[in-house]
Amino acid sequence: MNTLQVGEKMPHFTAIDQDGNTINSDDYKGQKLIVFFYPKASTPGCTAEACNLRDHYEELKAEGYHLLGVSADPAQKQANFRSKYELPFPLVADEDKSVINAFGVWGWKKFMGKEYEGIHRMTFLIDEEGVVDRVIEKVKTKDHAAQILVERV
Repeated sequence: MNTLQVGEKMPHFTAIDQDGNTINSDDYKGQKLIVFFYPKASTPGCTAEACNLRDHYEELKAEGYHLLGVSADPAQKQANFRSKYELPFPLVADEDKSVINAFGVWGWKKFMGKEYEGIHRMTFLIDEEGVVDRVIEKVKTKDHAAQILVERV
């Protein structure tokens, strides 16, 4: 796994969101962006994380951040997830894993003694210049907004 590091440029990407709209990394030029990767929509940990970010969305916006959630789920599943939990930010349906691979969050994982490949739950804070400002590798799903807002380096 070759994960994007602090100081590196955000990779250029084009993908679709939950509604089939094109999302392009260039859409966020000159803006601060939070890109959070989660393994699977509507699972307990991913729901806790997304809802925590939803509940603190206004605070994150006040800090100048835009949010973008990414998983390999199909657009319809992302749409259902966004609708069910009233998430105010777009969710990328990265079925071909192009964004996931560009950020380097796909790799071997271990769960209950089994090894498998999957998405590592990670968050990248991108500055206005498109440079990675912070990487949160150990996401606290129930308190993720606090990690972003409080735990500044």
